[in-house]
Amino acid sequence: MTAQDGERRRIERNIHDGAQQQLVALAVQTRMAETLAGRDPGRERELLHQVQQGLQDALEDLRVLARGIYPPLLADQGLGAALEAQARRSSVPVTVEADRVPRYPAEAEAAVYFCVLEALQNVAKYAEASRATVRLSHSADELRFEIQDDGRGFDAAVTRYGTGVQGMVDRLAALGGALRVESEPGSGTTVVGTLRLDR
Repeated sequence: MTAQDGERRRIERNIHDGAQQQLVALAVQTRMAETLAGRDPGRERELLHQVQQGLQDALEDLRVLARGIYPPLLADQGLGAALEAQARRSSVPVTVEADRVPRYPAEAEAAVYFCVLEALQNVAKYAEASRATVRLSHSADELRFEIQDDGRGFDAAVTRYGTGVQGMVDRLAALGGALRVESEPGSGTTVVGTLRLDR
């Protein structure tokens, strides 16, 4: 429940700080353009151009937010395709090895998807890595994911989980899963998650 409430608050913040602020600014710009109508055509055209660009930016932010709630590609094609699409957007080269993972219940796929995204964000922010690999595998009763990077690593024995990793732990635990982080200074980091469930 705590994890769900935290996620709801995150979505609220993203809407408030992103699309809502953009739409307020666009409303102001359209009112300004209205006051200039017929009086300053050059400035009016400039403002309308800014409004058009602002609308495109707001639409893109809403699309990103919607993908963050539940990506259409994940719903349509599953984990492999959805993670491949995210890997192409990563600032660190990412290889996805999906191992023909079948479809699982939506809540399980969403948990793995968002955990992998969080791990890849951590790689990009902190690892100073040149590459990362995402591996998905499955057995009769387990779905497993692994994110491995060649970055600087850290002492996992003494480093506390940050809010992002703790969120991953909570997300998996809510479905009966578990997360493990393996790392040593100079040896990169491997994040391993498992979900035991019936398909």
